Amino acid sequence: MPVALPCRLILASASRDRRKLLAQAGYIFDTMPAHIDEPKDATDGDCRHYVHDVAWRKAAATARRVADGLILAADTVGWFRGKVIGKPEDEADARRILRTLAGKIHELWTGVILWKRPQDWQFCWQEVSECRVKPFTDIELDAYLATNRWVGCSGAYAVEGPDDPYVEVVRGSVSNVIGLPMESLETMFERVARIGSG
Repeated sequence: MPVALPCRLILASASRDRRKLLAQAGYIFDTMPAHIDEPKDATDGDCRHYVHDVAWRKAAATARRVADGLILAADTVGWFRGKVIGKPEDEADARRILRTLAGKIHELWTGVILWKRPQDWQFCWQEVSECRVKPFTDIELDAYLATNRWVGCSGAYAVEGPDDPYVEVVRGSVSNVIGLPMESLETMFERVARIGSG
C-alpha cells in the first residue's frame, strides 16, 4: 500500500525507470522534468555532494513552476576510482564504460530531494549501492549494446531487478540502482504524511 500523501506528488524527472518504480508502488503523480545541465565531474571529488547538488537543482528548477505540491527530484550516477560515470554519449562511449567497469565493483549513488511547496521545506538524502557489471565477451557486448538498455543510463546499464543477467547488486538497494531508493523514499513519505496531518 502506498503512503497516503497529503498533497499532489510531482516527479521532476523524465526517467521511465523512476516513473515505473513509483507506479508499481501504487503512487499517482504528475511528471514535470527539470531540464537542467548536469556537470560531467564531481569538482570536489565527492560523489555524495555531487548527487545532492544535481538533485537539488532539479527540484529548485521544478519548484519555480509549482504553487502547491510535493516535488520529488533525484540524480543517479556511477562512481568508480574517484570519477563520475554518467550517461554515455553514444554507443562507442557505452562500450568504453562497460569495458572499464566489467568485473569490477563500483558504486551507484542517488541523491533525493523532497521539496514541499508553498512552505519550501525539504528532505534531502543520498544513498549508495555497490554493483558489479559482468565481464562481456565481444559478442555478448555487441548483443547488449543492440538492446539499447544503456541509452540515457548512468554507467551505461539499466538494472531490471535483483536477477538482472548483466549487473549484480553486491550491496544495497536494487531500486536505488534502478534510479530511486524506494525503501528510504517510503520512510520519508511517511514523515511527510505525519507533518501534513499534524
